[in-house]
Amino acid sequence: MDLDMAQVRAFVRTAEELHFGRAAGTLDVSQQALSKRIARLESLLGTRLFERGGNGVRLTGSGRRFLAPARQALAAADTAVAAAVGNDRPLRVDVWGHLYAPMRTLAQVAGEAGELVSGHGRDLPSVTEALLRGDIDAAIGRVHPPLRAGLTHRLVRLEPVDAVLGTDHPLAAEPSLRPDRLRDSVLWAPGPLDRLDFLHRFADRFGIRDRAASVNLGLAHFLGEVAADPRRFSLLPADVPLPEVPGLRSVPLVDPTPLYAWSLLWRTGSGHPGLHGLTAACAAEARRSRWLEYDPARDWLPEPPGH
Repeated sequence: MDLDMAQVRAFVRTAEELHFGRAAGTLDVSQQALSKRIARLESLLGTRLFERGGNGVRLTGSGRRFLAPARQALAAADTAVAAAVGNDRPLRVDVWGHLYAPMRTLAQVAGEAGELVSGHGRDLPSVTEALLRGDIDAAIGRVHPPLRAGLTHRLVRLEPVDAVLGTDHPLAAEPSLRPDRLRDSVLWAPGPLDRLDFLHRFADRFGIRDRAASVNLGLAHFLGEVAADPRRFSLLPADVPLPEVPGLRSVPLVDPTPLYAWSLLWRTGSGHPGLHGLTAACAAEARRSRWLEYDPARDWLPEPPGH
């Protein structure tokens, strides 16, 4: 049985969107063309892959079983194409967690990784969808569970985190702080805390009861809100350059030092030749700059470091 990759891609995209119109839009085909591809695939396989009803579309048992190997088949096809075209197409790399300036990490390895084209990811879910669709080849940001099937990630950097607070905050004059000393302060977050895994886990671990969310309008605006209230604080990786916001101070956190984990994320089975160069460049920079140092007696991570 020979599978038509266009039909398999139509199935996978529809399985991800669970909506024929949206899936067709992402593939830049008409909904009618998408439906025909799936119907032909179902005819070839001799089984229905989707149940269509008034409440939308959902996978049948056969569709659920077919999804993972279908993704693997697409990845293998993409690998074959990448091997044939070589380095003609640059590696498309996205980032997320923009408030924490992930481009700093990418910029430090880009020169050794070859030609890269950056994207405009918003968060881990949107980057995940772009990877699974094949719109991008890799991404850098903080990975946290649950991670979708069909993706691989590798830890590339552990970055110490500072507390950022206004100069009127009672602890602003301290040379360093233990995280639990912020217990009576308000953790100011750039969005709903349930979507900001690192901040959420930090608050739970160190007993930060008072938490409030802002709207992410950029780092300068966000830190201006922190500086405006003597009870507020937030967290930023120590290497993030602070904008010129009056009345703002960054204080190192110690005993333990929280570490923000940056990972490289890509689609399992991706054969783009630039991906090897990027992973090698990240590993080399980690050795030079000691990016992956971790001492459980001195540092804190939401989960143990791993690849």
